[in-house]
Amino acid sequence: MKPIKQMAAVALGLALGMMTNGTALADTFGKGYNNDFTIDFVNVRNAGNANDTGAGGGSFSLPYGGVAYDFRISTYEISQDAITKATASGMMHVTAGAWTGSQPAATMTWYEAAAFVNWLNTSRSRQPAYDMIYSGGWSMNLWSSEQAWQAGGVNLYRHKDAFYFLPSEDEWYKAAYHKNDGVTANYWDYATGSNTIPTAVTGGTVNGTAVFSGNSVHPSSPALVTNSGGLSAYGTMGQNGNVWEWNESAFTAPNDSSSENRVLHGGSWINTEFHLRSSDHLSGGSPTYEFDLIGFRVASVPEPSIAILMLIAGGAWLLRRRMSRLL
Repeated sequence: MKPIKQMAAVALGLALGMMTNGTALADTFGKGYNNDFTIDFVNVRNAGNANDTGAGGGSFSLPYGGVAYDFRISTYEISQDAITKATASGMMHVTAGAWTGSQPAATMTWYEAAAFVNWLNTSRSRQPAYDMIYSGGWSMNLWSSEQAWQAGGVNLYRHKDAFYFLPSEDEWYKAAYHKNDGVTANYWDYATGSNTIPTAVTGGTVNGTAVFSGNSVHPSSPALVTNSGGLSAYGTMGQNGNVWEWNESAFTAPNDSSSENRVLHGGSWINTEFHLRSSDHLSGGSPTYEFDLIGFRVASVPEPSIAILMLIAGGAWLLRRRMSRLL
């Protein structure tokens, strides 16, 4: 291979590597300069990994976390600021307000979190994830089996063409606890990439920390979503502590009743270490339940960055031009 061809191969390989292995770029939503907001995502790969069966060397596990496909999940919990700006951009019938600014959106029902996700989709001309109905309050229909999500098994809550959605219990659990070491059943005990109990803090980004109540640390409120502890193996923040997070899944599988109790994971700033463990999950009650300890994050299908695709196309054009001159 001549040097210029080698350059082309290396450049294309690097660009594709950026597209497939790196942290996904933030997605932007909202209307107008003052109402724009972004959601940062990390890639959760190793498709086809097994459920957690306690093989990771820790003390705790639940039989979740096996996901048959790659996906993205938001780096941070959704903030109050995102709800405020989405509302100013046309979203209706979704309220939060327990906290402010970059603190997590809370006092939100599961239905309101699902309605926010639907707005993320429709604001970008995509298919709504959930068949939501508002008539003085939210309710939801199940999709037909033909319309429902099929990857990894039929999910009657989620539409097959949804781009943004609430993370299922398996998706959430994998992003929080899987060791990110290939198609394995290896999981950590805590969502800080460790089997060691996290250090309790009121805020910060130090590895191995989480915002919860432990030892002499007793936070009085959740931290900013971007300042809520160390990262999981996939790069998410705050899946341990800060606020509990709604999962898409019914507490008793499968997702075959629209009004069934939903799952909560992760613990909150007032909880002790027990609720941070991978072995702990709660029934959050009815999807109409709300509390200032409960927030959520969103997930999405993988999508190559438009900027990277343009870089690949532009780089390939320049390399072809140089090759035509030099060969």
